[in-house]
Amino acid sequence: MASSLLATTRLVRRRFCSPHSRHIFSWFRSKPPSNANENIFHKFSQSPHPALRARSGAIQQLAPCPVCAASHDHILAHTKAQPRTVKFECPDCGWPTHCTEEHHQQDEDHHKYCSRLREANEDEHDLRSGRRLREFELPGPQGYEEAVSFANWDVFWYTRGFPSMDTERSRRHASKLLSFPITIGSTIHQHSGLTLSNQRLTPEGSRSLAALRSTLHVAPGAPETAEAAVGKPQVRVFILGARAESSLPPHVWEQLTMLFPSTHMHLFFIGPQVSLPRDAPSPSPSPASATTPDAAPDKASDATSISSSEAASPEASTEITEKKPEYIPNVYQPPTPAPIERLKRTRSSIERYGVPSYTLPYTPQLTVTGLQANYADVHAQFQHTLDPYSDLFFMFCPGFGFPSLESVSEETGEPLLQISSPTEWGPVMPMLLASKCPIFVTGFSPTDVERDVRSLSTAPEVAGEFEWVITPGPNAFGSEKWEVADFDPRVMVKANWGIWGIRGKSRDIQERSRFSFSL
Repeated sequence: MASSLLATTRLVRRRFCSPHSRHIFSWFRSKPPSNANENIFHKFSQSPHPALRARSGAIQQLAPCPVCAASHDHILAHTKAQPRTVKFECPDCGWPTHCTEEHHQQDEDHHKYCSRLREANEDEHDLRSGRRLREFELPGPQGYEEAVSFANWDVFWYTRGFPSMDTERSRRHASKLLSFPITIGSTIHQHSGLTLSNQRLTPEGSRSLAALRSTLHVAPGAPETAEAAVGKPQVRVFILGARAESSLPPHVWEQLTMLFPSTHMHLFFIGPQVSLPRDAPSPSPSPASATTPDAAPDKASDATSISSSEAASPEASTEITEKKPEYIPNVYQPPTPAPIERLKRTRSSIERYGVPSYTLPYTPQLTVTGLQANYADVHAQFQHTLDPYSDLFFMFCPGFGFPSLESVSEETGEPLLQISSPTEWGPVMPMLLASKCPIFVTGFSPTDVERDVRSLSTAPEVAGEFEWVITPGPNAFGSEKWEVADFDPRVMVKANWGIWGIRGKSRDIQERSRFSFSL
C-alpha cells in the first residue's frame, strides 16, 4: 500500500516561502511548470504510468461484469456459464467496469459508486503526477507545553503543526500515510478521544490503559522530555499480521514516538508478509554478475526507475521485466509489500530470533524490528517477558471472521474462520489473552468490524475468556482514501475504519476464612 508513497515522503519538514509571494528578481526566472492537478484524470488503460496500465489489465482478467452476473443468477449450478470479465472502461470514472458499452448503459446501479471510483482514479494519478506533495512534509518534535488533540484529523494536524491540508485530496493522501501510527498513538495516549464518558472505554479498559500510560507518560507536573526516559522500561508494540504497515518508512513511524517524547518505543512487525530490507549491494559487482537473477532486486516500488547500469544492459533489463511485474493484483489476500530500503544502522537479527528478521535502531526513542514469521513460531521468545504495563498488541484489519483458505472443519467440511484456523489466528489468540496485555484490532468497514467481533464467540479458548477494553466503533484516525478491490471494482473499503480492543479475562482471588462454623 505504501509503495507509491515512498518516493515522495520527506524525512525533514522544510520551510518555504509562500506560493503567493513575489521576489524582486522573479521577472527573470523561468516560468514555473503548469499545475499538475489540471490533467490527472485518465482511463487506466491510457494512463501515462505503467503501473496503472498494468492494474487495468489485472482488473480486466479478474473482475466479472455486474450486468452479466445479475443475468446469470437464474442459471443452475451445473451449467458452466460464467459472467464475462470487464473490458469496457467507464468514461466518467476511468475504471474497467463492464464487459461492453451496452451493459454499462444498462447498469442502473453504477452511478451509485461511480463518483468514488473517479475519486480513487484521480488520487492514484495525483500521487504520480510529480507535484510537490506538501501533505507528506512531516513536522518535527512537538514544542514544549504544546498539547496535541486527538479529536479528529483536522484538529490533530493543526495542533501537531502539519502543513495546511487545503484540499480533500491532500486529506486523503495524508490520512492514508499516517493512519497506522496515529491510530496507535490516539488509542493509548492519555488525551485519547476514547473515554469512559463516550462509552468507548470500559472500566476494565480504563484500568488496563492506566497501567500502560504510567509507563508512556511522566508523573503529573513533570516535563515530557527525552531525559525523562532514563530508567523507564521500553514500551513494546507488537503489530501482528503486518503487511503494508511494515513497509512504511521509519520516519513515518517516528511520528508515533513524537507523541510520547519521554518513552523509548520498540515496534515489532510480525507476520509471514512482513517486508524485509533488500540485500545490501556488493561493493564492486562484476559485469557478468549484474545479469544474473540473484543480482536483481526483489521488487521495485511504483515510483522507482531502473538504474543507469541496469538500463545499459538489455539482458539485465529483460530479467527485471520478467522477474518483477509492474503490478500485483490484490486478490483476497494482499501481496507481500516490496522490500524496504536498507538504512545505515540496519542489522540482521536472524541469529537472535531464528527467523528472517532485521532490527533498526532509528532514533534514541524508536527501534524497529521485523520478523517474517507467524507469531506462534516466535511467541516462546516473548511470553516470559510480556508485561501489561509496557507491552501491547495491535492487529490492523486481520480478518478474523473471514473463511480460512487452508483449514476445513472435520465435522462439516466447511472452511473454518481464520480466528479458529490452526494455521492462522487459532493458536495465536489464546497466547495473547494469557499475557493479559491489551489487544487492539481495526476493521476496514462496519461489516468487517461486526464480522470479526462475532467470530470471537465461536473461537475455542477465546469465547468467554476475554473482557472488553474498547467497545467496537469508528476510528477517528482511519484512512479517508477509498481502496478499490481488483477482483471487483464495486468493492471499496477504507483502511482502519473502526477499532476495538480486548484483553485476557481477569479473575479475582477471594480468600476464604480459616475458621468455619459448621454444626
